[in-house]
Amino acid sequence: MTKVGETVLEIDLRALEHNYRYLRSKIYRDTKFLGVVKAFAYGSDSVAIAKKLETLGADYLAVAYTAEGVALRKAGISLPIIVFHPQQLSFSSIIEHCLEPCLYSKTIFTTFSKMAKDLGQKNYPVHIKFNTGLNRLGLGENDIDFILQSLNEMPQLKVSSLFSHLAASEDASERDFTMAQIGKFEKISTAILKELNYAPMRHMLNTSGIINYPEAQYNMVRSGIGLYGYGNEPAEDKKLIPVATLKTVISQIHTIGANESVGYNRAYKAKNPKVTATLPLGHADGIGRQYGNGIGHVWIQGKMAPLIGNVCMDMIMIDITGIDCKEGDEVIVFGKELSAEQLASSANTITYELLTGISQRVKRIYLE
Repeated sequence: MTKVGETVLEIDLRALEHNYRYLRSKIYRDTKFLGVVKAFAYGSDSVAIAKKLETLGADYLAVAYTAEGVALRKAGISLPIIVFHPQQLSFSSIIEHCLEPCLYSKTIFTTFSKMAKDLGQKNYPVHIKFNTGLNRLGLGENDIDFILQSLNEMPQLKVSSLFSHLAASEDASERDFTMAQIGKFEKISTAILKELNYAPMRHMLNTSGIINYPEAQYNMVRSGIGLYGYGNEPAEDKKLIPVATLKTVISQIHTIGANESVGYNRAYKAKNPKVTATLPLGHADGIGRQYGNGIGHVWIQGKMAPLIGNVCMDMIMIDITGIDCKEGDEVIVFGKELSAEQLASSANTITYELLTGISQRVKRIYLE
């Protein structure tokens, strides 16, 4: 681990490799692996992560929006890239940069097909998404005839995969619902495969699906949060390594007396003399105002120090009373020593929100 004198997000590509190989060990040798690198690779660095996944042998990548895929292509990434949530205005850019759109509605299906035809495409790879219960995006069972008729009339398109998305694969109490989703996808996808003269891939499992429902891995699985070191349950978290570590330093130390306050609006008032430290990061860096005032801790010199006062735009304050530390000492906000899951749950939010919220002004450094 490197020593730094500023706020940085340390990205450990060795941890990424560990997580990738662990998740790969959960699936069959011939099952393809898709790495999800949307939202700056869950708040880290999509280009660095994508390059590493390409080196490791991932088969596919996925982003949410077209601009994310374009950025990867401009960085030299050659793996197939699915765009999960394309918009009509981006269709020409998708084709220009050899990205593969998810077709999730009749409107998207027909308008992308027209664009592909107008641009002289033939057998352009697309992925058809089905809504099996998440009720977010996707075509339904009653759209099968529309899909088959459209494909028959559209030589400009070729289906690379049929897929769906599980709603609660990490929740054992929702197993019946998840099994119903799997059953519904099986029925829909089988009906389509019977009518095609080729066999697109099928995929449905996310990280928790890989762990809890390996029997439904079909031809490919998709992993996002697992690659970054979180398995959505404590037992799996122990087998994974966090990729991102948010580190900062102590800018200044204060000794305050009883009844003195800290920060805006005097939100924290000391009942007894305290020693406090100010750190150079705040809600502009992704540590929101839901933290502070006793919610959330950081790790310093092997001890936990609570956040006190309101989180500022560029600074947070911590209580270091009884901790032997000095100005310039390193502080871990989250990472291997203090899980992002712990910090997020203390504020009644989730790891995904904390990780993806880290500002792009925070410097990224890399461990290979």
